[in-house]
Amino acid sequence: MIYWQLFIAFFRIGIFGFGGGPTMVPLFHTECVKKYKWVTDEDFADNLALGNALPGPIGTKLAAFIGYRVKGWKGALVANIGVVLPIVIVMIALLEVIYKWKDAPGVYGMIQAIGPVIAVMTGVLTWEFLQKAWQGAPNKTGVSVSLALSMVALLFLDWHPGIVVAIALVISFAYSTWSVRKRKKKDGKEGAA
Repeated sequence: MIYWQLFIAFFRIGIFGFGGGPTMVPLFHTECVKKYKWVTDEDFADNLALGNALPGPIGTKLAAFIGYRVKGWKGALVANIGVVLPIVIVMIALLEVIYKWKDAPGVYGMIQAIGPVIAVMTGVLTWEFLQKAWQGAPNKTGVSVSLALSMVALLFLDWHPGIVVAIALVISFAYSTWSVRKRKKKDGKEGAA
């Protein structure tokens, strides 16, 4: 039963993930966190960050992460088949039709209309992540600085998102390690006094 649920959930993501990549992330969140509760918001955010730091499409990486979390390597395989199969079927079945009708006003209008919907879905998920990051952060200044620097790097410096995520991971790791060592050192001095 769980394999069937994995397949159907990821198949739905594959069907409705117009544009692929980041546009699929809100769909992953809805299916895997809200509907099936396979992962928590924190796990999802961690997997998303790790997935963005690795090469390759985010859709297959999230499917692998979550599928593996639910049912090991078989779950990862089922989830990936589910997320990839819809586009394979559509491309094979509709390739001729797509090329023939791509400039038709109705098809063009449909493609143009989906953009704002995807933008809103992505914006809502981003807002939810920001709220959770802020609420769960012991260091609000660190979250604010991370947010500001990420926006500058992405919007003004035009850095690749993977590079921004990788730098954030390295800085976060270094800061956390330093912070823990500092706390242990302080606790050790207080214990000796």
